[in-house]
Amino acid sequence: MMRKRKSLDEGHRRKFLVVIDETPECEKAVIYAAKRAARTGGALVMLVVIEPEQFQHWLGVENIMKAEARDAAAELLAKADQIVKNSARIEPELVIREGKTAEEIIAIIEDDEDIAILVLAASPVNEGPGPLVSSLAGQTAGTFSIPVTIVPGTLSEDDMNAIA
Repeated sequence: MMRKRKSLDEGHRRKFLVVIDETPECEKAVIYAAKRAARTGGALVMLVVIEPEQFQHWLGVENIMKAEARDAAAELLAKADQIVKNSARIEPELVIREGKTAEEIIAIIEDDEDIAILVLAASPVNEGPGPLVSSLAGQTAGTFSIPVTIVPGTLSEDDMNAIA
């Protein structure tokens, strides 16, 4: 059972959660969420999830692969952090978790009662909404205790400025 959101309680503020990955649409979600957080006095949480099936090797190799995956995740977050600073000038919270993406998204929402909105972006091409949106819309759509905003992949930065 999901805990009550506290983002509007005294001493709390609404946080927007963005999942950072290597898809082209991710940047749209980051820019929109950063602008929306800045405009509404909220905060931004950026999450990278390292999937466990990457590490099914002998222990020594597994440890090296985990370290490399953490370095790659930190690099992804650094790039996304720079996008935030260029577009909204806010300080995001950077989080790396290991596990299955959908489970870790639900877990971070459960752990942080200030997270009030999950922001995703759809792919700008006509081949479907993108892997993250497709995955979450199917298997976990009904389990979120917060709204999910899906940013169209074709939205320009000017459009985002107008609606964020």
